[in-house]
Order: sequence, then structure tokens, then C-alpha cells
Amino acid sequence: MTTRTLWGGAATALTLALALSGCGGDDKKTSSAPATNEGRGPITFATGKDLTGTIQKLIGKWNTAHPKEQVRLVELPEDGDQTRQQLVQNAQIKSSAYDVIRLDAVWTAEFAARRWVLPLDESKLDPSTFVPAALETGKYRGKLYAAPWLTGTGILYYRKDLLKDAGVNEPPKTWADLTADCDKVKKTSAGKGVDCFAGQYDKYEGLTVNYSEAVQSAGGQVFDASGKPQVTSPQAKAGMQFLVDGFKKGTIPAKGVTLKEEEGRRAFQEGKLVFHRNWAYVYAMAEATDGSSKVNGKFDVAPLPGKDGLGSGTLGGNNLSVSAFSKHQATARAFITYIVSLDVEKEYGTEQSFPLSRSALYDDAAMIKKYPYLPVLKKSLDAAKGRPVAVKYSEVSAAIQDNVTAAITGKKSVDQASADLQTALSGLTD
Repeated sequence: MTTRTLWGGAATALTLALALSGCGGDDKKTSSAPATNEGRGPITFATGKDLTGTIQKLIGKWNTAHPKEQVRLVELPEDGDQTRQQLVQNAQIKSSAYDVIRLDAVWTAEFAARRWVLPLDESKLDPSTFVPAALETGKYRGKLYAAPWLTGTGILYYRKDLLKDAGVNEPPKTWADLTADCDKVKKTSAGKGVDCFAGQYDKYEGLTVNYSEAVQSAGGQVFDASGKPQVTSPQAKAGMQFLVDGFKKGTIPAKGVTLKEEEGRRAFQEGKLVFHRNWAYVYAMAEATDGSSKVNGKFDVAPLPGKDGLGSGTLGGNNLSVSAFSKHQATARAFITYIVSLDVEKEYGTEQSFPLSRSALYDDAAMIKKYPYLPVLKKSLDAAKGRPVAVKYSEVSAAIQDNVTAAITGKKSVDQASADLQTALSGLTD
């Protein structure tokens, strides 16, 4: 969240430390502000696939209570790029087809800068009860344009059975621990033929996520607080070096360059990995008892390891905005307040495993019983950082993918890839 559309991961999707909100020649290209229309009436809610039917159930409750302000669900494509393209096309022609739209966390700046979505009144959303990092993903230049709905960050899945057999009693806290643990596992009979570690290293948004996590987990940042790229710092280079060394030394299998979320998830479920970086959605699938998972009951989760201690994950998420071209903006705002409220989020959370934006849900005993990974995810969210608030985010991500791919495949040295990336990113933030 995102990588594939994971609705909190899902896709999907990534983290570069900072806000590029102060950058941008792109603001000169924004359209004039549309007229505010605080009317009430029927609205459409454009979001992803309602896989469990829970969203429609929650909409039904709203519709019963608001007979003159009915909400119609519109399901957008599962592919995040296709969803963005569809939303952009609708905004460019100032279409009123959608009233409430689901935005990936990294789309906020683009849609807000181009005045395709409208600011929200934070006071009506009880902002102090959101996961703090998730709330920040909905902001652009200090104003809230998107209410956090689903969130999430990368966590480490590990084979507790294999570690126990190797005499390892706790998950790794550092990269060195991870490597050492793998070496011990490989010396056991059960560990023979099992690869060490994998994340998402195919040339797509997931690579941006994994690179930025490595940089952050080495104490670096892709951008500083003023919006300047910092990828040639010793810490940032150490993050890239971790990925390069992983492939060079075999800690990450060679096929890792083709892995996205689902390929890695299947490899872990088939018992082919000791450690796996992925989103929270994997937990329920790996715990399945229908024969689809060979590791149910044999794994656990932990925060991501880092260079000298626990690492920092990339914040994914999906937020809700009011379309600037909606004819019933007052109803759209009210519906967003309803759907992201604590009680409604909890009801949604009992039906599906996508992590949600309200902090209290991570301490709720009933939720923890249903989703045992929540305490680990909360700890990871506290250390996570959001991707850049950049109008040119897609170009930023593409530059990272190009140069990190070149480094992990041996086409560029870490120094050269870092220098080239610094140049590319500087050109996107001038």
C-alpha cells in the first residue's frame, strides 16, 4: 500500500523521510480553485475492491440513517497505477462522477497541489486519536486533505521453528544478527535448502519502499527536512550497500530481483525463506489451516532489523478525500467522518485484516486476540516514516528504482548509483 494495492499495504505500499512540500515548480501548473459546493445529497464512494463485503455493509448502515444522502460504492481497479490514472483523468475533466475518493498515501501532494481535492476540517475528525504518522500522510503544506483510513508498514516474518532448532531464541534486531541467524539455520537439517531473506526487489514501487527502509534503518534519509536529497551520505550508502551485499553474498537469493509482495509471500508460505519483509496482510494467509500454507503455527513477526538496532519501515496507507468537483461536498465530508470513526473502523477491522488508522485499535484486547501481530505492528508504526510529500513523486520513485536496480544487479557501484541518484533527485526538487 503502494506496490500492489494492499489497503494498508498494501500496497501497498514505501519510506523516504521528509516532506518535499516546499519544493515545486509544479504548483505553477495547478488549476484554478473550483467553486466550493457544500450541498447535500446522494454521493459516490470510489475505493478499491470490497473483498469481504464489509464496506458495503457499513455503507448500508449510513444509507439507513441518511435516506436522502445515499452512498453508492464504486470499485476501482485493483492495480494502483490504473486506479491513479482513472482518478487523474476524472479530475482533469472536472468530472463529478466521484464524491469521496480513496487516495494512496503518496498521492496526497499531487491531488492537493492541483486542487483536485479539498481541505478537511481536522477538528471534526478527532486527529489526536489517529496513528500520528498516518495523519501526516494526509497533509499537504500544513493542511489536511485526506483523512487516514488504512495504514501499515513493513514487518519481519520469521520462522520461529527453524530459529529454535538452531539455538536462536529471539528474532534479529540488526542486519548482522539476521545474517548470523541464517548461518546457524543452514547448519541444521531442517534449514538445508531454505533461503535466508527476501523483501520486494523487482523494479517497481516495492523497490523504492525497501531501499528507503534500508536507508532509514542505517540512520540515513533520502531527503532532509528542507527537501534536499541526501542519498550520498555515509548512512544512505550503507543502506544501499546492505541490499547489494545481500545479493552478492546470497543472503538474498538471486531470484529476489523478481520478487514483489505476492511472490515473496508465496515463497515464505511454502517454507522457502527463514525471514521475509512484507505487510501485515500476509499474517492471516500464512496462518491458514486449509493446506495453502506450510508454515502455519511455525512463524511469528517482529519489527524490521537495522544496521545498529531495530530498523524503520516505510509507511503505507490509503486515505479518503473529498473531490473538488463533487456537487454534494457537505455529505461527502460527513461520510468521511463516519467511515473513519473509531467505532466504524473497529467494525471494519473485525471483518478483514488490513491495519487501520485509529491508534486505540492497536491496544484493543479483542482486536489483538483476533490479530496477534498488532502489538508488533504498533511498535513498527511508531518508528515508520512516510514517503515524500511530492507532486513529482512518481518521478522520484522511478529515479530510485533505476539506480537501486543498477546497484543490486552489479551494473553500478554503490558510489556511482548513489551519486547518479543524488543528481536525478536534485533535478526533481529544484
